[in-house]
Parts: sequence; C-alpha cells; structure tokens
Amino acid sequence: MPPTLLVLAAGMGSRYGGVKQIDAVGKNGECLLDFSAFDAKRSGFGKVVFIIRKDIEKDFRERLFDRVARNMDAEYVFQTPDALLAAEERKIAAEAKRSKPWGTVHAVLWAKERIKEPFAVINADDYYGKSVFETLGKYLSSINNDCTEHAMVGYILEKTMSRNGSVSRGVCEAEGGFLKSITENTKIYYTGENFSGNEIESDLNGKIIRMTGKETVSMNLFGFSPKAFESFEEYWANFKKTSLSLPKAEALLPVAASEMIGKGEGRIKVFTSEESWFGMTYPEDKQVVKAEIAKKIESGYYPKKLWEK
Repeated sequence: MPPTLLVLAAGMGSRYGGVKQIDAVGKNGECLLDFSAFDAKRSGFGKVVFIIRKDIEKDFRERLFDRVARNMDAEYVFQTPDALLAAEERKIAAEAKRSKPWGTVHAVLWAKERIKEPFAVINADDYYGKSVFETLGKYLSSINNDCTEHAMVGYILEKTMSRNGSVSRGVCEAEGGFLKSITENTKIYYTGENFSGNEIESDLNGKIIRMTGKETVSMNLFGFSPKAFESFEEYWANFKKTSLSLPKAEALLPVAASEMIGKGEGRIKVFTSEESWFGMTYPEDKQVVKAEIAKKIESGYYPKKLWEK
C-alpha cells in the first residue's frame, strides 16, 4: 500500500504573525504545502492528511485543500487543546489557561485513526524538496505496518538557517546509519548585528554553544510505520503526568523519537539531504520563499502550473 503524508499545519504562527501555512508563494497562488503535496504525489505517496485548527478551515479549504483534493486523495482533521485528554485532565489544562494544542506528538496521535499504513510527517511551513520525498517514499513503501525500523531525513544545519532571526532545530547524533539521539536546540542563529555574521551559535538552556554549520539537524521530516504509535502513546501518557499544568509545554516528536530509541522500542534510519531548506518562520522570509520557488519553476524543477485542476 502506498505511504501517507501527514502534514502538521495547526501551528499558531506566533513569530510569523499570521496563518503562514496557507500564504501564497507560487505564481498561481500556491502555498508551500502545494509543493510538498505535489512532490509527495509524484514520489508515490497515496494520500495526504492535514492537521489544522478549526478557525482556519474556511481559508484552508479555499486557499489550499480543495485544490489539492481535486488532484489526490486528501483529508484533514482538527487539532484542539482538549483532544486526547480525559475530563479531569481537561480541567487541569483549563486552570493553566492553555490556549494552544500540545505539540507535534499530540498532533500525530490525533491523526492515528486516519492512518493505516507507513507514513511520513512534515511541517507545513517548511520546504523540503522533491528528492527527500522520493527517498522516504521508497523506504516507506518497502516496510510493513509492524516494522520497528523507521526513518528520518536530516539536513545540513548551514542549509537550514534564516537571516531574519533564530531557528529551532533538533541536532542529531547518528551511529552506524541509525539515529542515536536528537537534542532540541530552540534558538540557533547567525551572530552579528541583524544576524549578518557568518558564525552560528546556539543558546542551549542559557549556555552559548558555537556550531560548525555542518551538523545534521532534524526538520521534523520522519517516516514511521504504524508500530510507532505504541511508543508515542506511552510518551504522551508520561507527558501528561508532568506537563498539563504548564501553559506552554509541548510534546515534541523528536523527543518522543529519542525516547523510543533509548528504550529499544525501535530504530530510526538516517538519510541526509543536500537540499537547501527555506521556510516561513518570519514575515521577512516570504519574499525569500517566493524567489526560491520562482527559480525552481524557471529551471523546470516544477511546472508553470502545478496542478492540472
């Protein structure tokens, strides 16, 4: 069975200042997600599932979903702060004035009932490139639903940076071609005034660390068999015990993946991409993204009209 693409599109876009997932960047009004869905389809993915917020449904359908759904099998689900919580747990979260969903693990688990085959997970606001979908599509098509060897595609840090502010990246350590650990670095940036320098630093828990730029980092581009849901459910259950009263706590997919590896519940094969990342983290990024997409269309990488319908 062809693999499914799961798109995490329920983020609040606080740094961007708007609903960046459906901002037009293509010549015909396409969003970044159009290009990811298009790349996935031509790489053998059979379906795409979007995780969104209820409040963006109308715009989401008009500006993206209806167009994609005319060209491939597509559906969407709503991620809400009270999803996957019992009544007492909802009460604790409400008292903490929780207003946003619980992160990427929460999103993946909420889509569980829609996924019956190996699947890839991507962010909505990142551009990944055709080759990575080909790599993951081929791998996921080769495994069964009970496989405990999952996959990720890592990127070279210096190819994933923004000149408009800091970025959050999971720095990966691999051994023998398999992921050993991921350390979440939530503030990696170019040095210098207005991020104009050539050196890269990470503010990791208040400690400044100099980066080489050659590190392999996670861009939340994973491939899993449905077997991974078992580990994610265990991680989510433990997360709830300690974090429901924290208004900004998030259950993060790279953290859950690291725990799965540490407990011997699965392995994650690491593929490394040479693609250059670009994405919509900050409002200033939009013009960069539009220019990069235009270059790819002009070079023939994408057709002038992405979808037939």
